[in-house]
Amino acid sequence: MLSPGVRYMLLATFFFALMNAAVKIIGHLPAVEIALLRSLVSLIIAYGVLKYNHVPLPGNNSKALVLRGLFGSSSLVLYFITLQHMPLASAVTLQYLSPIFTAIMGIWIVREPVKPLQWVFFGISFIGVLMVQGFDNRIETNYLLLGVGSACCAGLAYNMIRQLKQSEHPLIITFYFPLVSLPVTLLLMGTVTWVWPTGMDWLILGFIGLTAQTAQYFMTKSYQSDELSKVVSLKYVGIIYALAIGYFLFGERFSLEAHLGMLVVLIGVVLNIWYKDSQSRKAQLPG
Repeated sequence: MLSPGVRYMLLATFFFALMNAAVKIIGHLPAVEIALLRSLVSLIIAYGVLKYNHVPLPGNNSKALVLRGLFGSSSLVLYFITLQHMPLASAVTLQYLSPIFTAIMGIWIVREPVKPLQWVFFGISFIGVLMVQGFDNRIETNYLLLGVGSACCAGLAYNMIRQLKQSEHPLIITFYFPLVSLPVTLLLMGTVTWVWPTGMDWLILGFIGLTAQTAQYFMTKSYQSDELSKVVSLKYVGIIYALAIGYFLFGERFSLEAHLGMLVVLIGVVLNIWYKDSQSRKAQLPG
């Protein structure tokens, strides 16, 4: 039976995949503008959920909450840029470097050691990511670097979430992300030209905000329910969604190596979950 953290992460990955597709669909809007409007919709939803559940503001650790928001905002904007300038699966693949950054940074930030065998499993998944990525000449070097930067910022944000486990309600953490990202993206709007959304754009933007906020909630619950090194590798499963959506919605094609890579990614994920579960069961045995 899957642990709560694993179930939450699988749900988060699914809703993130829906958000990715929606961002790709409205690629005619600047990425910063999409991030701004996404933050506005998410903030309204998050505040309403907080009030409905009678969760008091402002929280207990404002410094860590703001840092989570800043790192998350930086990752969000960079990620949206790569989504618009790369094939969907390629952008998602680069973002899936974040579990490696998360685990490495977690050694110092939240004091969670990574077992030597887990590095092997991470390596297996990463090799699968490279196989999926392949040698894609559609990816420019500057966008490649932006994708890596997004993954690094995401790793820092996820560690902040884990650090807030004992002091904050998941809804508080979810609320602070759009609360901080809204003014950050508003400032960044000075670097681009505003394009007014029309017609279906508004519905898609609302959908982006809703799916993003739902995914953030489940992801927060996941990181607070299980160790980072266990659940973080589940994000790799989202590459399956990206390849399928890219194929059916955007006509994106990938090589045979990409399909073999999917299998390798899943092998690494499953082995990591199995290993962490077996270690947990051993720790609970008497004597």
